[in-house]
Amino acid sequence: MLRSSTEELTPGNTTDSGRSSVLSPLDHRGGQSGPVSLGRGSTSAGLLTRVIHSFRGGRTSSSVPPSSGSSFCGTPRLMGGTPRLGRTPGLAGALGIHPAWTPQTEPSVTTSCSSVTSTTAASVIVAVVEGRGLARGEIGMASINLKCPELVLYQFADTGTYAKVITKLHILVPLEILMPDTASEKGKGTKLYCLITENFQSVAFTAIQRKYFNERKGLEYIQQLSAPEYSTVIMEVQAKYYCLAAAAALLKYFEFIQNSIYAPKSLKVSFKGSEHTAMIDSASATNLELVVNNRDHRSEHTLIGVLNYTKTPGGGRRLRSNILEPLLDVDTINIRLDTIQELLQDEELFFGLKNAIGHFLDIDQLLSVLVQIPKQETVQVAESKITHVIQLKHTLELVPPLRMVLKNCNTALLKAYSSSLEDNRFDMILEQIKSVINDDTSYMKGSLNMRTQKCYAVRPNINEFLDIARRAYTEIVDDIAGLVDQVGEKYGLPIRTSFSTARGFFIQMKLEGVALPDGELPADFIKVTKHKNNYSFTTADLMKMNDRCDEALREIFHMSYVVVCQLLNTVHEHIHCLYKLSDAVSMLDMLLSLANACTISDYVRPEFTDTLAIKQGRHPILERIVGQQPVSNNSYISEGSNFVIITGPNMSGKSTYLKQVALCQIMAQIGSFVPAEYASFRIADQIFTRIGVDDDFETNSSTFMVEMKEVSYLIHNVSDRSLIIIDELGRGTSAEEGVGICHSVCEFLLSLRAFTLFATHFLELCELETLYPNVENQHMEVQHTRTGDTGTERVIYTFLLSRGSSEERNYGLRAAEMTALPSTIIQEAKAISSKVSQQLLAKHHSDPETQRQRAVYHLATRLLQTARNSRLDPDSLRIYLKGLKRHYEAELQVIGEPVSMETEKE
Repeated sequence: MLRSSTEELTPGNTTDSGRSSVLSPLDHRGGQSGPVSLGRGSTSAGLLTRVIHSFRGGRTSSSVPPSSGSSFCGTPRLMGGTPRLGRTPGLAGALGIHPAWTPQTEPSVTTSCSSVTSTTAASVIVAVVEGRGLARGEIGMASINLKCPELVLYQFADTGTYAKVITKLHILVPLEILMPDTASEKGKGTKLYCLITENFQSVAFTAIQRKYFNERKGLEYIQQLSAPEYSTVIMEVQAKYYCLAAAAALLKYFEFIQNSIYAPKSLKVSFKGSEHTAMIDSASATNLELVVNNRDHRSEHTLIGVLNYTKTPGGGRRLRSNILEPLLDVDTINIRLDTIQELLQDEELFFGLKNAIGHFLDIDQLLSVLVQIPKQETVQVAESKITHVIQLKHTLELVPPLRMVLKNCNTALLKAYSSSLEDNRFDMILEQIKSVINDDTSYMKGSLNMRTQKCYAVRPNINEFLDIARRAYTEIVDDIAGLVDQVGEKYGLPIRTSFSTARGFFIQMKLEGVALPDGELPADFIKVTKHKNNYSFTTADLMKMNDRCDEALREIFHMSYVVVCQLLNTVHEHIHCLYKLSDAVSMLDMLLSLANACTISDYVRPEFTDTLAIKQGRHPILERIVGQQPVSNNSYISEGSNFVIITGPNMSGKSTYLKQVALCQIMAQIGSFVPAEYASFRIADQIFTRIGVDDDFETNSSTFMVEMKEVSYLIHNVSDRSLIIIDELGRGTSAEEGVGICHSVCEFLLSLRAFTLFATHFLELCELETLYPNVENQHMEVQHTRTGDTGTERVIYTFLLSRGSSEERNYGLRAAEMTALPSTIIQEAKAISSKVSQQLLAKHHSDPETQRQRAVYHLATRLLQTARNSRLDPDSLRIYLKGLKRHYEAELQVIGEPVSMETEKE
């Protein structure tokens, strides 16, 4: 079993400060990573005291008796009837738990979306189970994100099941995959097991006993854990046995590795079928560089890099998910386009929304830790829970400003989100939090600031012992400041008090212009470190005070945790509105990002018809690369001409053009504007690309074998509504075999109504235009010039697409001439190529009847398209139809067919 991804969740990964990353959730937020300076001398004591006293909320002791359950060990927990998994060695072995998995403290909450990578780090655990016997091929899957409290169920049982499962796993980027141990019995894995292990070699795989994949137990889990507002999912999945079985095993495993359970009625559960989104297989996503650049994985020259201006991690995740799984519903897409259009037209709304969204934390991750109930209650768990409540308060305080920004919006989607934010439960939860948490407690950056916030988070007079512990803590901190002042006065040194998460309070000194006694630090100073001119050290007395300070903090966190847990019990009852807030913020963030992309480049709103028509379309990624302004091209594919063959020399821009069309299609289907002057698209249910590749050494596959695997996948999964991009098929074998394979693949695709762009060097394929009326030849233009001095011929690439097949011959030899090959070799190659061409490239002209039928076919399809989609007024429609008639008559005249020249009466 491979465990390469587990380090991300294993405590013990330390930050620069030396503290475990999962135990210091605020160390990675861009705040103070180093020591916090607190001044010197009397200033040090005064500032340190002011920092502490500003968050105390009063020092009067309370006569109110301590709340019940104030003992840390007696903290009430919401266990309900949730199934539990005892952590015993026997069960661990039965489940197949690898020792690398250890119980976790709660993860931190991300505060910004600095990069796409940060939002896609592996954090998803997936369970997969396949039916046996007659149910072989029916597959259930369940996934849960450690950073998001949503259980997602999938069931696959239609054509292309295995391909869809693999594609979905690629989209999820799993941290670990769970499967029944029977899937790999006696070393002979099932087809699904072999596919998964072959495609995800770096992902941890765990085999679990088949008995834990229990659909009845899975349904019980969902009934107990699903929030009431999501309970309708039970009706959807109660007959989906395999996804329920996967859910049962997944939730048991989650309990074990996280050492916590979900609170009853707190989980968002959803069922996702494959029919609501377009499918883009992993090879196509790689070829098109949707989320990862093929040359440099750190580069932002990808489609998501072009569109990603999100301000929150949730918005970044949503954008990525939409790019990999574009929408199919035209109404939903148009609603998004309406929203983007309003954002672009209303500058105040755009910037107001952008400012409001930018202050939100990662709500999904915050919810994930809030709804988990730890089985072991430690100081770290207590501190984390207090932090999360502070973050929840911060999040809810951002709702009113967001509400105000959306108050006067016009489009349906913004109105819907505005209405959902009017829910009075947001105010009710915030009031409940404020009844326990101080008003001036807020989320802050910096380890000392946040430590102080957590210490004084709970209001005074709620727990008398808590108030006493906080007074003791304050006095210790004051004593520390006084001790440092005394040490400075004793030795006459400009020292100051500092703080870091790893060391606690310590002493710092800058050595500029300071003369040390005898050239050395006093012997009282221990644990000395030096960085440039800065000394950091401590004393024995200061270390003892730090220990007392830590002990006081532990008591404070213990007692605060009791109060916070009681507060969270009431929050869990209204968890659904927080899910709505998360959905609203991530969607608004994504739409703002798409609108922002339009302000950077000149994009146009797409339309949706039964035709792909793009006027002056541009490659969205190349447009962003500095120094490269891509040439724009027109594209037209309809049911009447749904198969386009593109020819042209090497480096003429064929591959770039093919990718451009596919990228624009994806942008349109996620609800984005596209880089063009006009754009119309037909909704594609699947997008396939077959683009030239090299040998795959890992699987010992040649170029040709890789090609054939991809084409086989395409043929078995393509539909009439697919968009197919094929570039350089058949190059991995001989010319004769390559032409034969290409021709047979074309024949198969021509029997479908799928839109196909087929780029090739095999000019023989251009003859398909004379056989099929729905085939159209196009080529990339090049120009030839000669230098005045030597008369050497040069090729200029225009990157412009034109009608007809390429007239260029021997362009491979022209490319070879640009290299250091000897001229004798080039000349001999030209002579041999000329002889072969005379034998193999004889042209075949179609007979007049075939051309007449082609003209009739084109006229009929254009008339049908006009009847379906035309929005012209009567006069404009009359002019357009006259133009069609003239074009039809011109085609007949070319082949000598007599035509009626009667003038149509007005």
